[in-house]
Amino acid sequence: MDLDKALETQLANIQKKTGKSLDQLYGWLKGTGLAKHGELRDAAKSGLGLGHGDANTLVTLYLRASGGAAAPAASGQAAVGEIYAGPKAALRPVHDRVMAAIEGFGAFEIAPKKGYLSLRRKKQFAMVGPATKTQVEIGLNAKSLAGGARLVAQAPGGMCQYKVRIAAADEVDAELIGWLRAAYDAAG
Repeated sequence: MDLDKALETQLANIQKKTGKSLDQLYGWLKGTGLAKHGELRDAAKSGLGLGHGDANTLVTLYLRASGGAAAPAASGQAAVGEIYAGPKAALRPVHDRVMAAIEGFGAFEIAPKKGYLSLRRKKQFAMVGPATKTQVEIGLNAKSLAGGARLVAQAPGGMCQYKVRIAAADEVDAELIGWLRAAYDAAG
């Protein structure tokens, strides 16, 4: 899936949800008088009714366009390259194996964030990114799953219901792919 196309789709969805053009959204953000990424993101969530991921992406692009603070990468393979740069570069094959498995399920959007990728259909079904220099963390949203030692349940209210950490490409096994598929299917 093309990250640039996913970003375009996400921006179109944000504009549709809010009934505002991108210029109007940037004007709204400017009108808040806020400057910090987190403050702007929270304002967009409460004032525009956006979810965390959409608000984060909108603010990231707004700050870039206005010459503001450095923000997470938001386009193409550059985002993945930044996420797996330096000491985390050895994890890129693990990431690629996870993404190859998910791509076999069908269409979905990829929204790059700072340090991970958010994977969405009608809603976010997974997050993929390095947790440490030696492990990739996969966050999953699927209420039908049963947590355990490997599939760790998360506290309610977080961005994902479960997390799995893997250190090698061969850990992308049938069990993990099954969990990914369940999350993909649950996201509609």
